[in-house]
Parts: sequence; C-alpha cells; structure tokens
Amino acid sequence: MRLVSALITSLLFSTAILAGENDFNLPIKVDSKSNFFDGKTKTSIFRKDVRITQGSLEILADEVEVIAGLGEGKEIFIARGEPAKYSQTLDDGSKISAAANEIKYQVSNRTLTLVGSAELNQDSSLVKGESIQFNMELEQLIAESDSNAEGGVTAIFQPESIRKRQDESANEESKNSEQQDINKLQDKQP
Repeated sequence: MRLVSALITSLLFSTAILAGENDFNLPIKVDSKSNFFDGKTKTSIFRKDVRITQGSLEILADEVEVIAGLGEGKEIFIARGEPAKYSQTLDDGSKISAAANEIKYQVSNRTLTLVGSAELNQDSSLVKGESIQFNMELEQLIAESDSNAEGGVTAIFQPESIRKRQDESANEESKNSEQQDINKLQDKQP
C-alpha cells in the first residue's frame, strides 16, 4: 500500500504565479560530453555532465534520455543522476528547485515527475517523498512515499513572516555590501 499525500499547492507555493511562462516559448538546449542518436526511434542519450536549459529552466544530470518520437513539442526528457537537479526562476522572480534520482520532464504538459529521494523547494518551503509529480503550468503537486519505507511524505511550510524576515535580511546584506564597495572606492581616490 502506498501513502499518498495530495497537497494544495497554494499553501506550499503561495507566491508563485506561473513557472517561467516565458521559458516555455524558448528553444530547449542540451549540452553533454557524449551523445548517441537513434533516427528510427527518434531517441537520444546524452551522457556525462548533461545540462538542459530552456530560458531559466535548468536540469543537470549524469545521463539524459530524450524521447522525441511523439513529435515536436511533445518530447520527454528523462534525467538520471545521484541526484539529478532542476531549477527555474518563476515569473514573480522567486526560484524553485528540485532533486531526485530521476527527473522526467514532459514538454507538452509542462510536468516534472521526480522519483527516488525526491524533494521540491520554493523559497523556504519544502516537500520530500519517494516520488513527486509537479505540474508547472497548473501549479499542482502530488507527493507519494512507499508505506514500507522509513518516514513518508514531509512538507515544511514557512510562515510569511519568516520569509519576509529572510528577504529583509538578504536586502540589508546587499545594501551593506554595496556601501562597503563604495567606501573602498572612495578610500582609493586621492
């Protein structure tokens, strides 16, 4: 039996607007050290230091399988690593990141499926489980954990007041750093 936890994404991702909507209009680029392409099945295997980018969307992995047989705009990217990593800047400027042993990115429905030690972060909120499915367009998330596994699904929500304090602290550090740079420049002038 599997323990299933469906989370209302508005609680976890309360500040998200759309996951990099502009990103989805850009081409997908794959860089790697090695590439194998099968023209008959329209499948590619990229190995060693694989990096997929589409605007601010980035996936890093040891190996990526690209299945393109369903046609343009319907590609499926399966990234494997220990862990494979995903990150993206949302339209509101916040960042989202994920890690898992396998990350499946389905272009047509803008869905990420994370399997194996999966975790998804936005701001200071976190969801962990054996698998997580995240629809970037609809901002819906389902996390699951094998009932035989130790633990289960974990969700950590940070109150808005903590997020504001973290943002204020980061802004203050940035201002202090800028002021220090200005002071150094002024000290160097004759």
